[in-house]
Amino acid sequence: MRKPILILIIILASQLGYAQEEQYTFTLEEAISYALEHNYSALNADRDLIDAQKQKWETIADGLPQISGAISYQNQLKQPVSVIPAEIFGGEPGTYAEVVFGQPQTATATATLKQQIFDGSYIVGVQATKAFLSYSANNKEKTALDVRKSIVESYGNVLLAQESVSILQKNKTALEKNLYETTKLFENGLGDEESVEQLQITLSSIENQLKNAQRLEKITLQMLNVVMGLDLETPTKLAENLENLTEEKIDFGLMETEFNLENNVDYKLALNLNEQRYFEWKLAKSRALPTLNAFVNYGSSAFSDEFTFFDGEQQWFDSSVLGFDLSIPIFSSFKRSAGTQRAKIALEKAKTQLTEAEQQIRLQLENAKSNYILAIEQYQTSKNNLALAERIERKNQIKYMEGIASSFELRQAQTQLYSAQQEYLQYMVEVINKKTELETILNEKA
Repeated sequence: MRKPILILIIILASQLGYAQEEQYTFTLEEAISYALEHNYSALNADRDLIDAQKQKWETIADGLPQISGAISYQNQLKQPVSVIPAEIFGGEPGTYAEVVFGQPQTATATATLKQQIFDGSYIVGVQATKAFLSYSANNKEKTALDVRKSIVESYGNVLLAQESVSILQKNKTALEKNLYETTKLFENGLGDEESVEQLQITLSSIENQLKNAQRLEKITLQMLNVVMGLDLETPTKLAENLENLTEEKIDFGLMETEFNLENNVDYKLALNLNEQRYFEWKLAKSRALPTLNAFVNYGSSAFSDEFTFFDGEQQWFDSSVLGFDLSIPIFSSFKRSAGTQRAKIALEKAKTQLTEAEQQIRLQLENAKSNYILAIEQYQTSKNNLALAERIERKNQIKYMEGIASSFELRQAQTQLYSAQQEYLQYMVEVINKKTELETILNEKA
């Protein structure tokens, strides 16, 4: 009996260990797709759109029939006393009698149906719901573009940190070998102490850079998890290679993409602002119009000296009223006129802002194109410079080991190589990010 139990425990333990070690692996596009469903801002943008749809119905329902009910109960603990001429009851003229009208306990139940017939502000409100829905949809689209941009930047930063760690580890290994060989030469009287010290300085610097790069690798991965909507400590792996991803992002054909201003989400939001100001102006004008509402109610009341309202013999008295309410604005000391004029000014300002937004977006487009081309050129130049720096460093290594070059010259060549390596990595990320910025303006997601 013990053997099957032991096997079961081993199986469960192995499955638990597997679950704990399970990792997420994402390509860039997979990371974007995941984030669009799980990013915190994206989730709230979805909720905002649903909220806008509910608000639209809330506005429409104001003009539809409304039914309300009311139940009231009163118990006059001490009934009011009225004084009337006593001669009404056969008393002497000039004298008065004290009387109490009604019964102390009263119960009333009513139901009222109200229907709005005409209200200018309601008509404007219903028209404005379409604009508000459009704004919510455009805001969701902008959020999606922002999330996509954040994922690309975060993903690139993780790859940059990982490549930095890999390069710095190789540099550290090569320096340790150089230091070991140089130290042995010095100990055997074939080298100078300064050469050892120069290499020690360089190695210390590389070690510090490596430690920092390793810390950044963890931090950038955590940042990517947060943007994607994952837990901070989720074990996440990236399936892309920085150099390959950069080459994929080089697309000069993107420069020839026809720009449709109406597809730009910032322009759409500027149009939404215009629509909002227009309906605010119409709303201000509608306040000068009359409003007309109809209502009908039905109720029943009962009176008693004691609480007998649930008794079958209790008598109830029905009542019903049909009516109309007409409200006509006549004079507001020009308050409504001032409000309408202010709304008109706000509309004109929104139109000016729309024109400005159009010019700004076109300027952003030209700037994004220029930055994208520059990033590609810098990447290609840094790639060539890296190859040159590697050759120069190798030559100086050989010269140094042969005693032709000094330790200072070797360190200079190494420093130049390390700088070229970091520039190469940075410009690869620049290509990826600048393409994303251009795609965001063009609203091209491919």
